[in-house]
Amino acid sequence: MNRIIYHIDVNSAFLSWQAKYELEQLHLERDLRKLPAAVGGDPKTRHGIVLAKSPSAKKYGVTTGEPLARALEKCPQLIVVQPRFEEYVRNSRAFLRILREIAPVVEQASIDEAYCDMSGTGRIYGDPVAFAHRLKDRIRDELHFTVNVGISDCRLLAKMASDFEKPDRVHTLFPGEIRDKMWPLPAGELFLVGRSSAKKLEGLGIRTIGDIAAMDPELLKLHFGKQGLTMWEFANGIDDSPVRAESDAAKSYGNSVTLGFDVTEPDGAKKILLSLCETVGARLRADRAYIRSVTVTIRDCDFRTTSHQAGLENATNVTEIIYREACRLFDQLWDFTPIRLLGVSTGKITDDAYSQMELFSAKAADGPSPEKLSKLNAAIDRIRDRYGEDSVKRARFLEDGGSHMTRGLNKAKREE
Repeated sequence: MNRIIYHIDVNSAFLSWQAKYELEQLHLERDLRKLPAAVGGDPKTRHGIVLAKSPSAKKYGVTTGEPLARALEKCPQLIVVQPRFEEYVRNSRAFLRILREIAPVVEQASIDEAYCDMSGTGRIYGDPVAFAHRLKDRIRDELHFTVNVGISDCRLLAKMASDFEKPDRVHTLFPGEIRDKMWPLPAGELFLVGRSSAKKLEGLGIRTIGDIAAMDPELLKLHFGKQGLTMWEFANGIDDSPVRAESDAAKSYGNSVTLGFDVTEPDGAKKILLSLCETVGARLRADRAYIRSVTVTIRDCDFRTTSHQAGLENATNVTEIIYREACRLFDQLWDFTPIRLLGVSTGKITDDAYSQMELFSAKAADGPSPEKLSKLNAAIDRIRDRYGEDSVKRARFLEDGGSHMTRGLNKAKREE
């Protein structure tokens, strides 16, 4: 039986969901999807980055991930709205509910995209392309936002197909269509080829995906390591990875943020580390998981990335303990070069928590015990789950209103 894989991707998800909220809940007359608009950052301070942009904003050169200040320079009339993560979670769940109604196997790839293994459903739904059109239209009519559907016999090609012309489209990319539909595309559009790899490929005279496919894979491996072989396989449409109904148990829990400005003060950096640890700790506790290692990653203004890892004496999921270790690692790692990205990740996951009692050492009197901190964290989680993430904040975040749970959208992952 031939495999049929769908990749369904919400068009400009955050912006679409924001526009839907304004139209249906606030009863505003404007539709952000039809105006130069962006979601992200704070329009008053011009801080933060663009999380999503409208097609009109894209015509001005506004890109996802760029600093808000730069986006406003490109498009002074840009309408900037702050994200409403609760709405995004609600719409994501509604989107996934429909997919799970119609597909035997659904794998959520992110809050706004999923893979569906539709193999063998032709007897129920008929032609898979015709049914994809019906699915797309159902999501538009019931949920009031649009999606793209990519169809192929493997995940990779379905993903590539969904990125073709947007919005509200269905595209196929079967092996027999690779030469005409995929090979003429720029090399940088191949899945998992980043900006730096694209530049390196261009330096080697490789400009299209077809050029990658025609290369000697060993030569690509020489320049890119194992990634080079993956590039060659993907360029030739080779991918046998299955669609999994549930993701494997997490091997690590982490969070990182690319900053819209250079951080040059240790206090500012540690405040960001605390917001990262808040989200990581909450995810750990939601999964009843504990960790025995912490890693801090720094990317500076010259795009150099360094990291430092350390093990813990006892398994934990306590935010304060993770943060204390992150600060210690940060102090050892940072050379005072301005920072553009900070990350905290944890590893050595276990579902057992045990700790060595400190009866006579100085640690026993050094602040609240891990047991008390664990109970405090659990109580705060319950309050935030019931009343929202902003219902309880540490006093350190009250001064300037900074984000106290960086990338708080991970709440979507915690509640799935």
